[in-house]
Parts: sequence; structure tokens; C-alpha cells
Amino acid sequence: MVVLVDELDREVGAVEKLRAHREGLLHRAFSLFVLNGQGEMLLQRRAFSKYHSPGLWSNTCCSHPRPDESIKSAARRRLPEEMGITVEPESAFSFVYHATFDNGLIEHELDHVLLGVSDEDPKPHSDEVAEWRWASAAQIRAELVANPEHFTVWFRLCFERTANIALGQTGS
Repeated sequence: MVVLVDELDREVGAVEKLRAHREGLLHRAFSLFVLNGQGEMLLQRRAFSKYHSPGLWSNTCCSHPRPDESIKSAARRRLPEEMGITVEPESAFSFVYHATFDNGLIEHELDHVLLGVSDEDPKPHSDEVAEWRWASAAQIRAELVANPEHFTVWFRLCFERTANIALGQTGS
């Protein structure tokens, strides 16, 4: 189940996750970016078995809180399940996006972006993650310019603002 929300993040109900993605219903989500002591971001390549955006590079972990679960609690629950590490997530910002995929599914999410710090290499779950790597913001920017299609839609939308916050910059 995912939490349906309005544009101001007020809960308006809950539905099964696949239904929300089939019908394009606005729902709550989170994107967690983990950084190491060198300021590099931990990226994951989504498993090829994922029902949307398979094999694309993205932030460390993304998912949906359950009904009656906070964003931070959901991130603390999901990161070990997906990547085999733990962090204490901090809220950065949120944004709404809408994207239609080739398979007809629709992402319409109010995405809460979180930051965490760890120098631990992940031990990802193979059903979730095909591969992972640490990368600097400069490396990621260059890849986004050269091959934006190698990254998830939500990552492309929030990377720059996240990188600015993570690097202590004030611009967006």
C-alpha cells in the first residue's frame, strides 16, 4: 500500500502500489542519497527485474512509506532491505513529479529527498540492485550530460539540488 496525498502532502487515502502506478495517482515517496566522507554519492543501478526503470542508475534508495509510517522511518526500514547498510536520514526537500514509462505505468509522486552519511560499502539485495558505485558530483554531472537516459527520471530531476545541498551550497 502507498499513501495518496494532495499537492501539499496531506493524506487523502491509500491504495495498492501497482494501482497507484497504473492510474497515475499522486502518492508519497522518498529518495535517499547516501554520501561518504569524500562527498561521493552512493549510486545504485536498479535490478533488471524492476517493473519500471529497470537497469537505470539512481540514488542510493527510493521507496514509499507505508500508511502510518513516517518518511524517515520508511527510509531507515528500506535502506537495509535494499542496500544492506544503515544511516540516520535527514530531510532535504520535496518535489512533485509526473512521468509516464514505456510500459504504460505512471509515476506521480510527492518525493521527499533525504540525505545520509556512511563510509560503509553496501551489501545490496540482488532482487533490488544490479550494481552500485560511489561517484563524485562532477562525475555524475558529466554522465547526466552525456547519457541522461541511463538515469531514472526522479534522479535527473533532483540530483542538482541535492548535490548543492550536500556540498553545502545555497543555490538550486
